[in-house]
Amino acid sequence: MWKRTESFTFRGQSVRTIEVTRYDSIYRTGTVRSFERTMRFNRLSRIAALLITLPATVQCASSGKNAAPARGTNPSTGSVTQPSTKEPNANVETMDLEIAAPLSQSGSIDMDRDAPLLNDIQLLSDILSDIVNSESQKVHDLYEQFRSLGLERADPSKNQESTMERMVQLAADLDAQDAVGVMRTFSVMLNLVNSAEVQHRTRQMRAHESVRDSQGGPLPVVEDSMRGTMDALLESGLATKEQIFRQLLQQKVEIVLTAHPTQVQRKSMLRKYSHISDQLATLERPDLSAFEKTHIKMDLQRTVASILGADEIRRLKPTPQQEATGGNAILESVLWDAVPAYLRKLDAQVQLTLGMRLPIDFVPIKFASWIGGDRDGNPNVTPLVTREVVLQQHLRAARLFMRDMYDLLGELNISARFSPALLELAGSIKQSLHIREKYRRVVSHLIKRLVKTARECEMELAKLSSGGHLQHTVVDDLADGWSDVDPITKDEDLMQPLRIMYDSLVSTGYGLVADGKLVDIIRRVASFGISLLPLDIREESGRHTEALDAITRYLGIGSYNEWTEEARLNWLTSELVNRRPLFRIRDLEEMGFEQTVVNTLQTFETAASLSSDSLGAYVISQAQTASDVLAVMLLQKQFGMTADKGNLMRVVPLFETLNDLTNAASVLKTLFSVPVYVGVIRGKQEVMVGYSDSAKDAGRLAACWAQYKSQEDMVNVAAQAGIELTFFHGKGGTVSRGGNPSVYRAIMSAHPPNTINGRFRVTEQGEMITQNFGAQSIAERTLDTYTSAVCREHFTKHVEPKKKWRQQMEKISDNSCEEYRQLVREEPRFVPYFRQATPELELNRLNIGSRPAKRNPMGGIESLRAIPWTFAWTQTRTHLSAWLGVGKGLHAENDEELETLRDMYQKWPWFRETVDLIAMILSKTDYSIAKNYDTQLVDKSEDLKKLGEEVRDKLVETRQAVLDITESKHVAGVHVALTRASNTIRFPFLDPINVCQAEFLKRLRATEKESDDASKKSVEHLQDALMISINGIAQGMRNSG
Repeated sequence: MWKRTESFTFRGQSVRTIEVTRYDSIYRTGTVRSFERTMRFNRLSRIAALLITLPATVQCASSGKNAAPARGTNPSTGSVTQPSTKEPNANVETMDLEIAAPLSQSGSIDMDRDAPLLNDIQLLSDILSDIVNSESQKVHDLYEQFRSLGLERADPSKNQESTMERMVQLAADLDAQDAVGVMRTFSVMLNLVNSAEVQHRTRQMRAHESVRDSQGGPLPVVEDSMRGTMDALLESGLATKEQIFRQLLQQKVEIVLTAHPTQVQRKSMLRKYSHISDQLATLERPDLSAFEKTHIKMDLQRTVASILGADEIRRLKPTPQQEATGGNAILESVLWDAVPAYLRKLDAQVQLTLGMRLPIDFVPIKFASWIGGDRDGNPNVTPLVTREVVLQQHLRAARLFMRDMYDLLGELNISARFSPALLELAGSIKQSLHIREKYRRVVSHLIKRLVKTARECEMELAKLSSGGHLQHTVVDDLADGWSDVDPITKDEDLMQPLRIMYDSLVSTGYGLVADGKLVDIIRRVASFGISLLPLDIREESGRHTEALDAITRYLGIGSYNEWTEEARLNWLTSELVNRRPLFRIRDLEEMGFEQTVVNTLQTFETAASLSSDSLGAYVISQAQTASDVLAVMLLQKQFGMTADKGNLMRVVPLFETLNDLTNAASVLKTLFSVPVYVGVIRGKQEVMVGYSDSAKDAGRLAACWAQYKSQEDMVNVAAQAGIELTFFHGKGGTVSRGGNPSVYRAIMSAHPPNTINGRFRVTEQGEMITQNFGAQSIAERTLDTYTSAVCREHFTKHVEPKKKWRQQMEKISDNSCEEYRQLVREEPRFVPYFRQATPELELNRLNIGSRPAKRNPMGGIESLRAIPWTFAWTQTRTHLSAWLGVGKGLHAENDEELETLRDMYQKWPWFRETVDLIAMILSKTDYSIAKNYDTQLVDKSEDLKKLGEEVRDKLVETRQAVLDITESKHVAGVHVALTRASNTIRFPFLDPINVCQAEFLKRLRATEKESDDASKKSVEHLQDALMISINGIAQGMRNSG
């Protein structure tokens, strides 16, 4: 092993010296090869130089109408934008908010701060390139050629048109078998960049704290931390210490993990990339010997080699049970430790800043799940599956707590000084090996009960006939006599003895011991409980209507489906107060109902048989009327789920289309006028706001404004009725599905005033779960950001939109919706164009989710789910679903209107955040890449060719409209970092994948028409290469659905 230092200047600017480590590596072949690659460092230098000089990414060098700007160019002139000395509208989101963020949210690359990141990327690139070269020199050379062209395309001094043409030709000459290897190399490299970035985020957090906080406080000194929030509120006089403490105790955040198919990575691959991040961190330890460093680097080689050798393509669709296992994996590997670690830091910070201590069972953030309960349009989620998922989660919780109890057993070996309550509890335990050590007596009894719980779960799982998709691990006999004790069935079974032990330790002088592992376990019980993740159930309203229609016909009282809304409400209300059931449950199988009806009713039967701790909300998708909500209440009552019994699931209507959002307040008003309903909900109502389908229905701007007004109206209706309203935000990872890369900014600015009020429930899905909770340090920062944002928002005086602004938003909404729907719904050329210009039809082969891509397999665009709709446009770097209609909506007809729009942008945070997010996604579009998909894939008919040009013209118009309003020189606005930093690193790897993907689609579609002209093996290689390319682009873009 040896080292070489490199330093260079670029255009007169000094670049920090970077130490490059070289070492000998043992490959799987057993041969020893030198890692020296002088040219690779030269490529790193080129990337670093580009990061210094590029204010945005490159222009398209073509001229004429079709030579619209690529990425960060001025849409009106086609010239490269120059860096602005000052963003006129940069607001409070300063560098503090960038520290723990992904590189895609950083202000810019800093060659001092980010040199370690570039060094890590170089190290991983060397490892990957050498392994590929050892396996196939041809694939290696092709990869290097593509990457060289990608770097060339990122350089504004090069001829972009010529570079693109050479890349397209290289893809056309690519052999099918070599294509698999080249795509796998690029895909792995993008994931390695992501792993390096994860470690860099952790590195930056620690470096920032060492500078900002020499005393080393529990939480970071940044605005989007509870420490920064408390300091800011106290310094500004917006809140007293008592008010902040009271608000913290009252607020509630719940993050709901979903199985929405946007995480293209297999779980085994995620673990390996996480391991790479950990090893990069270990390499930074100053006390490592030369041998230890070499050993770690060899471990990195082995890991990268195993990744390259693995099949990253899912050959079969995952089952809902497998999806649940994946969702639980992040909880077990990260959150189980991250949550108590964060709460310990939060408690310490509150003591330092406010002088008070949080209750030991205080939990400001909880987690829930849809995985195994979301049956909307997914026939694979059956009642049996829901039961199996709940049992598996009970089993996992029992094992996790069992492990904790064994740790606690070793800590609580105290044999004197016990409280009366502890003595009474220990005395109630008849059989135990621990006589004098009372705490151990209690803990060992809890271990027995947890063993009994796990065994009973296993027995139940063994009885299920769902195919045994999950492995049923047998629990060993850990303690004699476990079969004679009661299982843990509810959270209180664990919490009560733990609290008694804690109080006893504190009262008898063992406070330090009490504040150890015991407190962490108490906080885990409060956070996760014995159910691990409470399961929401989601079903579409039509299924409940269908079930009640079958029941009313069976009872001979008519067709529920044909009744008016008034008739339905009258009947539902009368049945809710009626003590008798609609039918005998045991007769369900013999009532002659359709199987879909039986499945719907059996879902309620299953829910009724599960513990109330296991379940969360019952979400009604496509809810449109008050009867949709009362129908679910009645079906719960039919199966014995009532408020009096304590097992009633809260019913949550989901309003997701433009019309549904508009009518939502009216629906609530009707519900709150029904006495029996108001009596049951006991002053609390939850409503889910759909961001994905509303945007797909009407376009981004119209959906945003409809969501804003709908939440305002619903809050007013709830206030008049004296109901506490909680909004559940159904957001995805992408902007077009309601996503926002900054949680803090989203909570502070992206919601109407008086709609959060300390209560925030939101979905987290797919790749965003990994990005926000993939490592413990990052997970802790995410938890801190959610907590601080909700607390700060409560004390923030929000800007109420002026009447003139509202009038302008109505016009914006109408105009943008009109253009969006005209193209998507009314333009006959659009569906053929969409399916030819994107890989939409091929996405099903990814097998990344258990549910179908369409609600109706025979339907068109309207039945396509929002995720594949967004995913398809993301793949081509067009991102049409996020910006279509925006250009027309934001277009100012005169100077007065332009001044109004600018005034709104300057003074209305909600509008500014909406525009900035659209600007961010525009910065990720690539005109030339999108055009190449058209050139390669779309029929040469004049109509479709012209439509593609029209779409790209709208992209140019949208860019210009955003620039006009923001008065920015960067199309990305305050998110300009996207084009300067993250994308500049990733685009040299992404561009070749996009170009190759278009080529693969062209060949495969031609093969389908002329199957005799291609061998079966060649087709298989192309299909694999295509799937890997889809994975690679999704990882490179960082948010795909």
